[in-house]
Amino acid sequence: MPEFIGGLPLHPLIVHFVVVLLVIAPLGAVLSALWPAVRRRFGWLAFAASAVATALVPVATASGENLANRVGTNPLVQAHERLADMMIWWALGLTVALGALMVVHTRAERKTTAQVAVGGGGAEEALTGEQRKAPALVMIVLAVVTVGVAVGTGIHVYRVGDAGARAVWEGVQNLPPQNGG
Repeated sequence: MPEFIGGLPLHPLIVHFVVVLLVIAPLGAVLSALWPAVRRRFGWLAFAASAVATALVPVATASGENLANRVGTNPLVQAHERLADMMIWWALGLTVALGALMVVHTRAERKTTAQVAVGGGGAEEALTGEQRKAPALVMIVLAVVTVGVAVGTGIHVYRVGDAGARAVWEGVQNLPPQNGG
């Protein structure tokens, strides 16, 4: 993996992709979990954003380690690295939770569509009360889990980014302006 692209370190370039996706994915996950119309239209798109972000987290982590090897470490960089190492678990959790929600939702939609196509009333009457409650209960549990993981992911993305920004910019406000500026 290259360490630089066009003279810029790879790490901040990849990190910005991850940050954007891990803001879109949790927002999409919360909306998909709570609002069925959003889930039908955008749930799989939010899942795709989460999956791509999850795939990019190890790239961001590896490029960050390469950059740290070049610039050296200090307590701020070490704090950022410690938090960043946990990011994969949050991203993976979001992807799994949202994926499970979308699979159950899609299967329930297909089942409903198939029952309506078969003949409407007769097929609908074949479902018992317990059979109707089970998918609804599973959807509620998955929605709660998805919202919880999405909120946790959003908070952790902020924490990692804040630690990284502090590692780079801490103390800059105390420097005198350069180049006559």
